[in-house]
Amino acid sequence: MEHPENSEEYKGLTVNSGVVQPDSVNPYFKANRPRRQALLTPGQYVEGIVKGDITVLSRAVTLVESLRPEHQAIAQEVIEKCLPYSGNSVRIGISGVPGAGKSTSIDEFGLHVLKDGGRLAVLAIDPSSERTKGSILGDKTRMEKLSVHPDAFIRPSPSAGSLGGVARKTRETIVLCEAAGFDKIFVETVGVGQSETAVHSMVDFFLLIQLAGTGDELQGIKRGIMEMADGIAINKADGDNIPKAELAAQSFRNALHLFPAPDSGWTPQVVTYSGFYGLKIKEVWDMIWAYIDFVKKNGYFQFRRNEQAKYWMYESINESLKNSFYNNPEIAARLEQAERNVLGGQQTSFTAAQQLLSLYMDSLK
Repeated sequence: MEHPENSEEYKGLTVNSGVVQPDSVNPYFKANRPRRQALLTPGQYVEGIVKGDITVLSRAVTLVESLRPEHQAIAQEVIEKCLPYSGNSVRIGISGVPGAGKSTSIDEFGLHVLKDGGRLAVLAIDPSSERTKGSILGDKTRMEKLSVHPDAFIRPSPSAGSLGGVARKTRETIVLCEAAGFDKIFVETVGVGQSETAVHSMVDFFLLIQLAGTGDELQGIKRGIMEMADGIAINKADGDNIPKAELAAQSFRNALHLFPAPDSGWTPQVVTYSGFYGLKIKEVWDMIWAYIDFVKKNGYFQFRRNEQAKYWMYESINESLKNSFYNNPEIAARLEQAERNVLGGQQTSFTAAQQLLSLYMDSLK
């Protein structure tokens, strides 16, 4: 590079040599880079979980949610060894329309149940984007008091496109949390809009949070989710909204009378409360505990848990078959061509599907 300032015509000008150009990358970056923690053995995971170590529990949940086959193998072994320590909790499913105040309510619910001791795990499911497949995982930010409570564990998880907005491995996470000594489990779902069958099939009590002024009782009847609800709570019953909330509660009570009696023998109740101001939280939990006592006495509590275990056995079979199909090399080689045939109108969707299934069956022989 030429430097005109060094020519004879500028010889009266003093030019300093300057400093050496520093590296664009910090030379100490690699030395200070933290090492990724190595995977523990299944025995170490189980030992840490049973001791109530939150860090080990969090790492085990991450392992359960992982899609890598080697992680899944370890996770299944950990879950199997944790099963004898599980089953000693009350599982509450909480759902409602977006904006109903589920996360804020859980903050108050959690503080209320922890007054009597015990430990609480909150599994908050966040919706995943259909376009980017990403998830904000921001529910924890609205649980300001509970997130700093020493006896609470909050785990946000992406829905990952699974049925009912419940993360694919939420049921396994419940087992790990119970083994870690959490005797109360909250499962918060994405919200009404998808089938909520998945969350209903893993909890003991299903609470539906509603708002006043969202439609008449006929609208309530249309929503199939009401058939699964063990209790309905009308949120934001404060200030000038109290009369509207009471009117909505009466409308829902009228609607519930039109449904057939549930198998548990329990008549779903409707209460009003305010999650933001913490009003009438006790009434909500009196309803929940009354239900738990009722079903434990008539034997439905254990019956329902057995039915749930059977349901998830079949769900696991379905998921394994689906994964086996799409990971089959012959199917992977033919899938793209089958898509083009369907899009080009050369084959119907059903014919293409049948051919792929026949190919899969032949590959298993």
